[in-house]
Order: sequence, then structure tokens, then C-alpha cells
Amino acid sequence: MTSTTTKLWGGRFREASDPALAKLSRSEPGYFAMAPYDLAGSRAHARELRRAGILDDTELATVLTAVDRLDADYRAGEVAPSDADEDVHTFLERVLTERLGPLGGKLRAGRSRNDQAANDLRLYLRDQSRAVVLAAVGLIDALLAQAAEHSRTPAPGFTHLQPAQPIVFGHQLLAHAHALDRDVDRLRDWDRRAAQSPLGAAALAGSAIARQPELAAAELGYDRPCRNSIDAVASRDHVAEFAFAAAMLAVDVSRLAEEICLWASRQFRWVRLDDRFATGSSIMPQKKNPDIAELARGKAGRLLGNLTGLLGALKGLPLAYNRDLAEDKRSSMDSVDTLLTVLPAMSGLVRTLEVDTTELRAQATAGFTLATEMADWLALRGVPFQDAHEITGAVVRRCEDLGIDLPEIGDAELAAVDPRLTPEVRTALTVEAALAARSSRGGTAPERVVEQIEEFADRLLGHRDWAAAYDGPRV
Repeated sequence: MTSTTTKLWGGRFREASDPALAKLSRSEPGYFAMAPYDLAGSRAHARELRRAGILDDTELATVLTAVDRLDADYRAGEVAPSDADEDVHTFLERVLTERLGPLGGKLRAGRSRNDQAANDLRLYLRDQSRAVVLAAVGLIDALLAQAAEHSRTPAPGFTHLQPAQPIVFGHQLLAHAHALDRDVDRLRDWDRRAAQSPLGAAALAGSAIARQPELAAAELGYDRPCRNSIDAVASRDHVAEFAFAAAMLAVDVSRLAEEICLWASRQFRWVRLDDRFATGSSIMPQKKNPDIAELARGKAGRLLGNLTGLLGALKGLPLAYNRDLAEDKRSSMDSVDTLLTVLPAMSGLVRTLEVDTTELRAQATAGFTLATEMADWLALRGVPFQDAHEITGAVVRRCEDLGIDLPEIGDAELAAVDPRLTPEVRTALTVEAALAARSSRGGTAPERVVEQIEEFADRLLGHRDWAAAYDGPRV
């Protein structure tokens, strides 16, 4: 008896599904984007069926040709799921059966939607993680270009959002670049754990037909098959880990976005936004708003929600497969789409920032940011730092009383606070001296900033090479 239903599971049921069940059960429209990855798995599974004797050579060639044609037709928009297709697996099997007749139905042997769904999302995330990495590298590149331009530009450094010490502005930009670089490292490290194929796990116990999953794994660019068939279909820790890495990346982008909002404000006046990467107000004609930065900052909350929602769905699920796991696609696909929208926009915003070096230099020493230089100068001359700290604090109080900044205080005033404050202390009270003194590795001295920039070249090349070397299916 040949079935006419499009469902993959209806054989034992006497009545049709209630419309409410059908509506709830049907995949969200975006999930059908998994089609190319599902078809990649079908190619590997067809070869497994040939090894098992389910398909002969002619049938295998026919199936593979049909799968390739369906793949091309889907990508070209010439075939699409119908309202009756419950999910991407139903959609593709329906079309293949329409085109191949009973031969299309043979492809289901030895596999389950459980291992198919797990495989589709792994392939999607491994592929899309490369796109996310390259987009993050683009933002790092933009930061490095600005840092190179401002490797000697003095700027005020902050703690508690209060002026603290002079820094090189490029150093501040590189701090964001290093955080993003670690996010890229997390994605690369995540991929090492995600590179295990669930194909061959079938529903949960393993397949009595697809018995060489290591061959299918190699064909799809995995390192190996999953080591336990129940774990293969039940676990989604790799999705949660990806959602965390994506959320952490979004948080680091958000911190950069927050600073750009501050830098572009009239109160800071550090940068001017390029017209191409700013918006205006519908009522206030003078406004130029950092909308890209604000939108990026807001999207970070969305990715945090994706992570939290996924963890909530996973908590307390019994083994093996449960339909709750369908939430894995919503969370991860939205995170990918969001990052691939935010990162290029932020790259353009950063790359086109016009930095006001005059304003930065003027603010670099405002607010007594050279006070630590005075305390260090005393300490280097044998004064216990506890005393040096108190002496410098007294000088700051005196400057406040006089309404002057630290470098402006006279020799007599310095000597009145402490006789050890000789005129030679002035050699330390310049922004150039403050920057040069911070010459330890990773410090803000200009030569160290240049060193950081140079070291990044190999790292970014490594990230790009990693993305290019992927040999799994790509969309």
C-alpha cells in the first residue's frame, strides 16, 4: 500500500490531526532554511544505504542526482514548502517522492527525524559560525585601523567613568579588539566540541541499517560520529554553548557601542559620526544620533534572552528526544541572524569615526590624571608609597583650592606641601612622560600599542584561515 499523506509518522493513526495540533506542531517558517543542510545529510545517508544494500548503484546515482536538483531548486526559489509540510524533513521527502516515486521513500530507511534534526542544526551552526567569525574579524580590523591611526594620540583613561590616567587612544580601542578576539577564540573552541556527527543514532538506539556513521561523519566535515546514540539526539549543550558564545560576543560589542555613544556626545566630543552611519531626529533638525551603536547595544539583550530561553527549555528534560528541543533552532538561528546584521554595521561605524585628537589631548590631563605620576616619582626616590599617596593627595587638594590643574602648581606651593617635591618632579608631569612610563608589556606606551597591533596581524590571518578551511556543507 502506498501512502498519500505528507506526514512521516501517520501510519498508526485513524483520524487526522486537529488543526490546533497541526498549527502548533508545524515548524516556524524560518526553520525551512535548514533544507540545504538536510539535503547534505541525505546525500551522506544515501551512500550509507548503498553500503547497507538498500540502494543499488543505479538507485544511488538517481537519488543523488535528485537531491542535487532539489538543492539547486530550493536555493533558486523554484520549490518551497507547502502548508501541509510539517517540517523541513517532511517537505524534502515529499518533493523527492513526487519526483522519484517509491525510490524517494527508500531514503527514510535507517534514520529518524531525531538524528536528522540534530544533524541539520549542527551543520548550520558550524557553517554559520564561520560567517560570524569573519564578521567579528571585520570589526576587529576596523578597530585596528583606528588604533594604528591613533597609536600616539593621548586620551583620558577612566575608571568608574571618572578621569584616571592618561592613555593612548589606540590602547583603548585595542582593549575592545582583544575582547572580541577572545570571542572568536570561543567560537573556534566551541567548534572543536561540536564537530561530532549525530547521524546513525536514528531515533535513539542507533541504526540497524546505517552502521558506518564514521563515513557519513567524514563526508559532512565532522571529526567523528557521536560516541553515544542517546546523547547524540538528546543533547543540545553544543547549541547552548554556541548561544553563550554569541551572547558574550554581543555583550562585548555592546560595551564598545556604549563607549561610542559617550564619545560622540557633546559632553565628551571625542569623535564625530560619519553621515552614512548615523541618523537624525524627526523633530530636532540639529541631531546626529549614534543609532547603530544604540541598536547594537539593544540587540545584546536579545541574545542574552536567546541563551536564557534555550537553557530554560533544556532544564529537566528526560532522555532521549523531546519536542521541546525544537526551541534550539529559534534561539540559535536568531542569534546568528542578529550578529550577522549587527557586526558589519558596527564595523562601518568604527571604521568611519573621525577622532578629535585636539580634544582628546586637552582632556588627557584634565581632572588631575597625572597625580599617579607624582606619587610614582616620589616612590622611585625612596618615599614609601603610602606617604607618596598622601603627599600627592595633599597637592591635589591645594590645586583645587587654587583652581588650577596639577602641572600648573608653582615650585613654592609644592615645597610647602612636602620638601621632597623638588622642581624635578615636573619631568614626570607631562602626558608624554606618563605614557612613556607605562612601557611594560600590554601597557599604554605608544611602542607597546604598536606592538599589539602588529601581533594582531597573525591572529586575524589565523581566524580567516580557520574559516576558509572548513570542509563541511556551506550555504
